[in-house]
Amino acid sequence: MADDPTIARTPTIKLAFAIFVAAALTIPLFAVYLLVYDRQTQSETARASIAQGWGGAQTIAGPILVIPYQADTTETVTQNGQPTARTSRVWRELRIAPELADIRSTIAPERRKRSIYEAVVYSSATKGQARFTLPTDLTRYGVTADALALDRAELRFGLSDARGLYGPPPVVAIDGTRRALRPGKGVEATGGSGFVAPFDASILRAGAIVATFSYDFRGNTSLMLSPFAGDTRWTVTSPWQHPSFGGGFLPAQHSRDAAGFTARWRVGNLALGKALVEAGAPPITEPRPVAPEATEHLAGVTLISPVDLYARVNRSVKYGFLFIGFTFLAFLMFDVVVGVRVSGIEYLLVGAGLVLFFVMLLAFAEVIGFAAAYLVAGGAIIALLTAYSAAVLGSRRRACFIAALLAALYGVLYVLLSLEEFSLLIGSILLFTALASIMYLTRNIEWGGREAAIAAD
Repeated sequence: MADDPTIARTPTIKLAFAIFVAAALTIPLFAVYLLVYDRQTQSETARASIAQGWGGAQTIAGPILVIPYQADTTETVTQNGQPTARTSRVWRELRIAPELADIRSTIAPERRKRSIYEAVVYSSATKGQARFTLPTDLTRYGVTADALALDRAELRFGLSDARGLYGPPPVVAIDGTRRALRPGKGVEATGGSGFVAPFDASILRAGAIVATFSYDFRGNTSLMLSPFAGDTRWTVTSPWQHPSFGGGFLPAQHSRDAAGFTARWRVGNLALGKALVEAGAPPITEPRPVAPEATEHLAGVTLISPVDLYARVNRSVKYGFLFIGFTFLAFLMFDVVVGVRVSGIEYLLVGAGLVLFFVMLLAFAEVIGFAAAYLVAGGAIIALLTAYSAAVLGSRRRACFIAALLAALYGVLYVLLSLEEFSLLIGSILLFTALASIMYLTRNIEWGGREAAIAAD
């Protein structure tokens, strides 16, 4: 486009004008950022709705041997104005952790979709065995053997969301004898949610007992274990290829390949900082909130999605300033160096196209996936701005330069999104190259317009 001879613009004014338009575009760019956040929130709500009724993020615990006993308690009451000590007998619980607990869990993940949203749920088959012995030094815990109600003993198993139990009923056997199960009365780590196996613990007087168990349940996102034994061994296998291990204890061994992953934990009670025997706790009669300290020492795995499209779109939006900056610099160089004048409206329309890319990326990614959406949105915007640049710059050759620049920017951005560890390194090299190119192209420019002023004189 030809310059208007009635209006003289120095290179500095042209640069300031381009910066002003670029700054104005931060408003719609920020609006796109808010749009991504809103869509991500809707996605999380939809995922929770998909998983509803399937089972929540599960925490398993136990088995723990619980034996009720009677204890004397003394309290001071006031009678006839005088303090009086009153002694009464109450029920308390003796909780005994197994000497050894060997647990094996298999996780079968499944993707469930509703409309354009997807959630990862799983089915787990858990089985194992635990060995218990009756402490020989009960008096250390303020309990006498005569006070124990051995015939009312229970093995308790915790499952944070018991709605997830499905399929065949859980099976619990003690020394080979299958026991009937009852709901509720889980362990504290699961808020009392779970099931129990009542039995007569008199057999403990003859020596150790071995409990075997198996149960199937459903959940979503994560599976955690609250270890409580002298030696807890937990093995988890799954065909899921993208596990994330978390909690207070990481696996001692883990392997991952195309067939999935296998992880093995081994936790001792000394690492937990808990004794194997606890006495004096009141009986659990109803579900209760999970104590914060009960969640501090967990081991577990989260089934993460390898491609979180909202996170990637969100990261790409943060690079929007670079897209606008590099493209405007290209137009500015044509304006300052070549002499092709670019008006503010043209800067604004080009910037609007660059911002539209991120909206299209989000919209298509929800339907066809991130990679395909990136190709579609990037191709559409490059074609649009190339055609517009041919008219603005008055040359197809110059428009091809803009197309090559945009293609390079979109290519570099995709690499940055894929290689998160090296994004800062690649970005810094790109900025250095751009700065060096601009310095070279503008080395002979009089930014203050002094040459124009001298010519006018």
